[in-house]
Amino acid sequence: MSLIDRPIVQKTNLSFVIFIASAAALGGFLFGFDTAVINGAVKSVETAFSMNSVMTGIAVSSALLGSALGAFIAGTIADRYGRTRTMVIASILFTLSAIGSGIAFGVWDFIFWRALGGIAVGMASVIAPAYIAEVAPAELRGRLGSLQQMAIVVGIFVALLCDYFIAVAAGSASNLFWFNIPAWRWMFWTEVPPAVLYGIAALMIPESPRYLVAKRREAEASIVLAKAIGGNVEAKIAEIKQTVATERPARFSDLLSRRGGLLPIVWVGIGLSILQQFVGINVIFYYSSVLWQAVGFSEKDSLTITVITSIVNIVTTLIAIATVDKFGRKPLLLLGSIGMTLMLGTLTVIFANAAINPATGNPQLVGNQGLIALIAANLYVVCFGFSWGPIVWVLLGEIFNNQIRAAALSVAASIQWLANFAISTSFPPLLQNFGLGSAYGLYTISSAISIFFVWFLVKETKGKELEHM
Repeated sequence: MSLIDRPIVQKTNLSFVIFIASAAALGGFLFGFDTAVINGAVKSVETAFSMNSVMTGIAVSSALLGSALGAFIAGTIADRYGRTRTMVIASILFTLSAIGSGIAFGVWDFIFWRALGGIAVGMASVIAPAYIAEVAPAELRGRLGSLQQMAIVVGIFVALLCDYFIAVAAGSASNLFWFNIPAWRWMFWTEVPPAVLYGIAALMIPESPRYLVAKRREAEASIVLAKAIGGNVEAKIAEIKQTVATERPARFSDLLSRRGGLLPIVWVGIGLSILQQFVGINVIFYYSSVLWQAVGFSEKDSLTITVITSIVNIVTTLIAIATVDKFGRKPLLLLGSIGMTLMLGTLTVIFANAAINPATGNPQLVGNQGLIALIAANLYVVCFGFSWGPIVWVLLGEIFNNQIRAAALSVAASIQWLANFAISTSFPPLLQNFGLGSAYGLYTISSAISIFFVWFLVKETKGKELEHM
């Protein structure tokens, strides 16, 4: 190969890898869109179906239980039928959920449709990082793996933007919109186009080379690897075959150590998943419009603040993509943990000492309290956005060896969704019975714990091949 030819080949390879990784990450976009689209509709759904705070928490979080199930079964489906077919299945479930949530007649069928979408979210949360990790060159894997989180935060942003424009155009999410249908129902239907696009994209990208080798389709795997990484494809195929030869279909018993109990690395994955949720990030994205209304902002202003917060999240995720392969995973996690602890601690102090509005019973921020709370909340999102948001997904795609990756990812992702469910379901009762200060106090404690967890238990994976994990 001449020096003149080499840059052209590298450019072609990079374009191909970015294309297939981006297509897979569309699942992350729908992940973010599906979980955040309910933000602008919470109050209207609550009113439409006459729900109390507990039922509101269950309705909002029902998708998360579905996500836990979807994450649990995704590894088995992906190993049996392939990564791209699993994406197509998830696309169909996303589409059905979006349509069903918008036509729901009562709280229980609404919960069903949200849970169905949750299954799709769970599947996408497992399959996207696994697929990207399996097709990306080692030197690009961190940045490409971060595309999953980038897609998630863009999905959150677009969902909140749709909520905002629909609510503003209709005057309120509860008002009638096009064809005399309540605006909140249109919020859910905006998910249909990207859900269909995800399925189309999944049909256009190649299957994972590791899956193809496992199915003895080496010729197809060679074509994919030649386009993706170039170089000595035969050597790479031989390396994958060597690891596959010692493998058998993954079983959850593989996650157990000889002494009984889960392998230490599985516990690390579970710990990362739990802490990512226990720092309370999804309270910001599921309930932020309710949260800011609770402290005196109007519905329109609350949605505006929520959109701004999601933009901040996108910018910081871009920072993570640019730095994850340069600085490594562990330093970014540590820096993010320290920043989140400080910002959540600030919010805890502010809300714990806020005056109570006698008319509404909600905390009322006076003077500079509102401004400080807004700054602290957005700096908290910044700290999460460049660290625990994208880096956890990168690590979950990397830290497990080939033998246990699918099963371990399924377990870790399932636990993550259960932790998300616990945090999201508990927030409305916490807000109503104990106040925002207590809620943010719990999230502050989790952020502080995450500092020590990363320092002592998380190992750096930057630049390592998956076969060497």
